[in-house]
Amino acid sequence: MSFVAVCQFAPGPDAVANLAVIHSFASSAASRGATLVVFPEYSSFFEIEAGAASIAASEPLDGPFVDALCSIAVSLGIHLVAGMLETVDASHFSNTIVAVSPAGVVEATYRKLHLYDAFGQQESDIVRAGDIAPPETFAWEGFTVGMQTCYDIRFPEVSRRLVDAGADLVLVPAEWVRGPLKEHHWRTLVTARALENTIYVAAADHAPPIGVGNSMVVDPMGVELVTIGEEAGIAVAEVSSERVAAVRQINPALALRRFGTHPL
Repeated sequence: MSFVAVCQFAPGPDAVANLAVIHSFASSAASRGATLVVFPEYSSFFEIEAGAASIAASEPLDGPFVDALCSIAVSLGIHLVAGMLETVDASHFSNTIVAVSPAGVVEATYRKLHLYDAFGQQESDIVRAGDIAPPETFAWEGFTVGMQTCYDIRFPEVSRRLVDAGADLVLVPAEWVRGPLKEHHWRTLVTARALENTIYVAAADHAPPIGVGNSMVVDPMGVELVTIGEEAGIAVAEVSSERVAAVRQINPALALRRFGTHPL
């Protein structure tokens, strides 16, 4: 049996406090059997309007935030995934997801491809979009795990590229901003990505008042295995590669498709 956890909280501008929550929630998830624990986008630092403080809070991949994630992963014997602000230059940072192993090694990174220049926001003013490159994945208990971030979930080709790279479990750390119909969009899109690709999707969002919450794990048939509502918390779901294989026997959509994906 394999167990994945999504952890939902509201990161703020206090990096020490954010790490304390990550440590506490990861410990609780591990005690419940989870060996892959997923935290939201911007887990290292978050301010409502990203500006100079966000740039100042950005770090390299070998900085203190990732070092702390590695220490937590080693101490708990888990894979740990969280979003951070990665240093780019004096005016921008990268919105980066990092996955670390129980050995304390960075196994994969993902830099947000589609920036949130929508719904009145302009993330590209301060965030550098990731380069289009072959997706990075990592192995976990018989799964090939891929990652993407928040607004990327509106672009089905992002998930499909991960699946083409072998992913059968996709992690979606997010800061899904509240607004009219936004909770409905979040739940629909997360479920659709699981259904159309016959994969598991584990999506971890910020808790309100800024995020919509509703962190969840959805299986390859679109079944919502676990969900967190509007409060900070942890949800743990059992996943199996056998379930993926069985669903793909019933619904061979990937084998039957007639179109591929390519960058514009």
